[in-house]
Amino acid sequence: MEFKPYVPPEKSLPEYTVKAFILGVVLSIIMGAANAYLGMYAGMTVSASIPAAVISMAILMAFKDKNILENNMVQTAASAGESLAAGVIFTFPALVVLGTYTEFPYWLVTIIAALGGSLGALFTIVIRRAFIVEERLPYPEGTACAEVLIAGDKGGSHAKPIFVGGIFGGLYKLLGSSGLWPPAVETAKFVGRRVLYLGSDLSAALLSVGYIVGLNIAFLVFLGGAIAWFIAIPLYVAKTGNPDGLSALDLAWVTWSTKIRYMGVGAMVVGGLWSLVKLRGPISRGIKAGLEATKRKQSGELILRTEEDMPMNTVLMLIAAFIVPLFLLYAHIIDSIGIAAVMAIIMLIVGFFGSSIAGYLAGVVGSSNNPVSGITIMSLLFTALVLKGLGLSGVNGMTATILVAAVICTAAAIAGDTMQDLATGHIVGATPKRQQIFEVVGTFTAALVMAPVLNLLIKAYGIAGTPTAKENALAAPQAFLMAKVTEGVFTGTLEWNMVFIGAGIAIALIVLDEILAMKNSSFRTPVMPVAVGIYLPLSLGVPIFIGGILRWLVGKARGAKAEEKPTDAGVLGAAGLIAGEALMGILFAGLIVADKAPSIGFSSNVIGVLFLAVIAVWLYLTGKKEVE
Repeated sequence: MEFKPYVPPEKSLPEYTVKAFILGVVLSIIMGAANAYLGMYAGMTVSASIPAAVISMAILMAFKDKNILENNMVQTAASAGESLAAGVIFTFPALVVLGTYTEFPYWLVTIIAALGGSLGALFTIVIRRAFIVEERLPYPEGTACAEVLIAGDKGGSHAKPIFVGGIFGGLYKLLGSSGLWPPAVETAKFVGRRVLYLGSDLSAALLSVGYIVGLNIAFLVFLGGAIAWFIAIPLYVAKTGNPDGLSALDLAWVTWSTKIRYMGVGAMVVGGLWSLVKLRGPISRGIKAGLEATKRKQSGELILRTEEDMPMNTVLMLIAAFIVPLFLLYAHIIDSIGIAAVMAIIMLIVGFFGSSIAGYLAGVVGSSNNPVSGITIMSLLFTALVLKGLGLSGVNGMTATILVAAVICTAAAIAGDTMQDLATGHIVGATPKRQQIFEVVGTFTAALVMAPVLNLLIKAYGIAGTPTAKENALAAPQAFLMAKVTEGVFTGTLEWNMVFIGAGIAIALIVLDEILAMKNSSFRTPVMPVAVGIYLPLSLGVPIFIGGILRWLVGKARGAKAEEKPTDAGVLGAAGLIAGEALMGILFAGLIVADKAPSIGFSSNVIGVLFLAVIAVWLYLTGKKEVE
């Protein structure tokens, strides 16, 4: 079926406007600051694309000359702040854990955040056509954001599933965050020398992600979790025992977080390399098409507005322009031009590699569930080994590694976000070139406030386990993980066997997928969803799997209609659920920062499960309808 965007290429609407620029910049700063706190507090951030789109629609309602592409441009800039915050808080606090800094120089954080994030946006220009146009990856959150924008533009009955889903998603997040039920239902028991774990996050948004991506991908994410939690953890515990006398639940989580999740990193490395090998044709064609498009435009030939990327020669010049100051920064800190040059080369090559993986994974599981920290660990391992081989050691070696990883992490975070935004734009009919420019604008704007926010949080709370810690110190779990991985490489204590096991699993899946491809099977086993499942907690994969089953059941119930009209109203309902939970997540982030978050003195797993079951039934019934 030929794809047709909501706004046709022949129609041109204002995308760059003064109000869109101001609103996008303001929201980028707000989302970035809120997510910096939330990430250091809980180790996760919330996607800002849908909340920004909804806020933008609400504000622009006051203007007569508004349109859907203008709304899309606002969410493009605003979501950059949230993604940049993830890249910054996952890496820079690791330097506090390692004892390099207790307060960050403004110039250091700002330069790395602005230039690293912008490199991520530029890298996606090369892969946009491959992932979005040719591969047609589902991009669940990008799709949801597009449906929200389209529903808001159409209004009427088209918006009803999103509106109802938004109420359900927001209410569910509100009650859960207030403590009426825990974030997850989980249990673990010792069976002989083994430990067995079962658990599921209580999340309407994850259920919706599974619905949007479908059963095949949802099952593979769950399969990765099952490999880690049902096979690897029990076998590892049976071999090593429980020397610290932990409870079954604590032992399962500690084993996964300190040992087993590195299998996911190994699988990601192999899966990422294989994805780039498989997509080398589309990527090379994308680069060639970009260069040809530049020549065609210079010769006066007309290019479809919806296919116009930033000119490839401009992209290459900007990449070079951004790498030079980063090289000079490394040379200043390390006091070695040779090693700084190696760091810059690693940053460029691994940065593109990591950004491509992040862009691919955003297309599979969405930006919120994109394992950017896993991509960062991958880059940490490679960078640390190279720098250690060049003779760096101790604090200097670890600091240099984290500074390279900070660029790669911010690039990967922005790349995943940019690809999600470009997928939204592809559906609504935006101009890619304009979105790409706005993404860089949003990144630079958010970078200006990252250092003050980080230093404010460290002064006010400190980081647990460091000399900066105060009462209610922030856990900064991802930063601790980065610090320990880097330390493990330089001290020789990192367990590489887990990384190699994950790589072996990835190779087995690649072989199986190629066999299935030769047999023209409708079921496939791409590596990356399984790698994500291994790296992320099993509890995240369970609701995604249930959502995939719901989508399959809807397809069965609709029968021939599913073939004739493949888009069902359940996709709109799922988009609403994601939007409601995301908006309430942003609201709660603000309440947490203001120390005003509400709390219910009663908590029940049963209530949370029953409420989620009601949402699942509503999603199924809604999905049986075609989009009007």
